[in-house]
Amino acid sequence: MTSTVSRPWQKLLQLGLVPQIIIGILLGVLVAVVSPELAKNLSLLGTLFVKALKAIAPLLVFVLVASAIANKQASENGGIKPVLVLYLFGTFLAAVVAVLLSFIFPTTLVLTAVPETIAAPEGISEVLKALLLQVVDNPINALITGNYIGVLAWAVGLGLALQHASKSTKLVFFDLSHGVSSLVRFIIRLAPFGILGLVADTVATTGFAALASYGQLIGVLLGAMAIIAFVVNPLLVFAKTGSNPYPLVFTCLRESGVTAFFTRSSAANIPVNLQLCQKLKLNEEIYGVSIPLGATINMAGAAITITVLTLATVHTLGIEVDFASAILLSMIATVSACGASGVAGGSLLLIPLACSLFGIPNEVAMQVVATGFIIGVIQDSAETALNSSTDVVFTAAVCQSSGQSPRL
Repeated sequence: MTSTVSRPWQKLLQLGLVPQIIIGILLGVLVAVVSPELAKNLSLLGTLFVKALKAIAPLLVFVLVASAIANKQASENGGIKPVLVLYLFGTFLAAVVAVLLSFIFPTTLVLTAVPETIAAPEGISEVLKALLLQVVDNPINALITGNYIGVLAWAVGLGLALQHASKSTKLVFFDLSHGVSSLVRFIIRLAPFGILGLVADTVATTGFAALASYGQLIGVLLGAMAIIAFVVNPLLVFAKTGSNPYPLVFTCLRESGVTAFFTRSSAANIPVNLQLCQKLKLNEEIYGVSIPLGATINMAGAAITITVLTLATVHTLGIEVDFASAILLSMIATVSACGASGVAGGSLLLIPLACSLFGIPNEVAMQVVATGFIIGVIQDSAETALNSSTDVVFTAAVCQSSGQSPRL
């Protein structure tokens, strides 16, 4: 009897992580439909999973980066600059695509009540100042709060200092990084249960009927993100590597985008991306820095959200937009997206900043932010999936261009 029961369970365990996650998604939807009350109770599984990822991610980034730099040989080249160029250029192209789709399919909004508890930045200078202050944040506070710019800065500094340390000291950090990575792999193995809870709670609590009135807005957002994921990103990878980009793109969407879609947090998906880079046999010196950095500055999805919702507000108010203003909006959306928080809904608070370009008062812009939270179940999930999977796509492209083909 025990053998009969355990055999299906063993077959389930032998499946890959992605099939297990798909099963978790289907079970989550089924539970939400059959018993909404049970589905809401299962939300604890999703909460525990996301919190575990967010808790381990800063420590993982710190020890991984410090260890990689401390053990780096003087002759080795990290090659992080090409990844940064792809991040920024890809984010700018995402904003341009969003502008074009917004003009082809102009969308208007029904503005409602303004949430009183949300505070948005008042200018680009404020966003840039906040980024600079994050660099010099207290390292302990940076680890506690998940400030990845600060974590990276202190990890790089410590790694450089440890390059002159004894071999035994460097070995301690090397072993520590592998120990934390093993802990991360255990947490990721629990993803099917966590995603089951997230899906069950989302479907039971929100449903999708309430999103029907925002169909065109969601369509423009998802359309722009799909163009970036399946057209622009592959073209950039092809230009960088000269080879067929789609096996890499689909691998990253499947193994990074799926979990990011449901966690809705680039920061929480950092451990997933680091494990995927390790699985692809990429250069640890590159991905150890590019992946946590990408969770902060590689924000094509955020640029699309900021641009589409801003232009939807412009169309609603009947404001004329010329070509120069559209390009300027793309640049502002790019810079703003780089300052977006790596947590759920981080890009929405930067919409008032873009709206100020057209003289739209903050009271109106904050109503658009409220609309963003309404469609966030779909918008923020798709945005995070695009942002997070692109981190690995661009990192792998740079590694491949330097002669290191990813193991797909």
